[in-house]
Amino acid sequence: MNKEEKHDLVLALSEQMKEYGNFYITDTSDLTVAKINDIRRKCFDSDIKMQVAKNSLIKKAMEAAGGDYTEIYNVLKGSSSILFSKSATAPAKLIKQLRKGGDKPILKAAYIDSAIFIGDNQIDALTKLKSKEQLIGEIIGLLQSPAKNVVSALQSGKNTLAGLVKTLQERG
Repeated sequence: MNKEEKHDLVLALSEQMKEYGNFYITDTSDLTVAKINDIRRKCFDSDIKMQVAKNSLIKKAMEAAGGDYTEIYNVLKGSSSILFSKSATAPAKLIKQLRKGGDKPILKAAYIDSAIFIGDNQIDALTKLKSKEQLIGEIIGLLQSPAKNVVSALQSGKNTLAGLVKTLQERG
């Protein structure tokens, strides 16, 4: 790979880090070509983009992306593959599924919306993360709940909403 190709790869990785916002760095060393192809196929089916790159190029891409990735630099050893996904949990679930058939891929680190997870022991926590949309939905539900309870209480029995409005209008 010449200098220009390396530069292009660093630029592409950097853009993907910005675009996806979530990426996992895994160890897929010592896997057969057939196993790697199987992983790539499953990544494609799960809308995950897999890229194998040298650790030095991954580090340069992180620096170019502009985020704070310093915690991840220490895990950039040996063979590394990067899994990019719009979903924060999809790569973790895929890794867990793949591990049923062997001991790899091993999670080195994950970057999820500016949160960093280091080590393979984080897989279970990563599979249980909720998306932004799910969290926002829960917060909206919690905020709406008290208002619904007040309206329900007013509409039941003698304290109807219409009666309350009429009383307020009479007081004036």
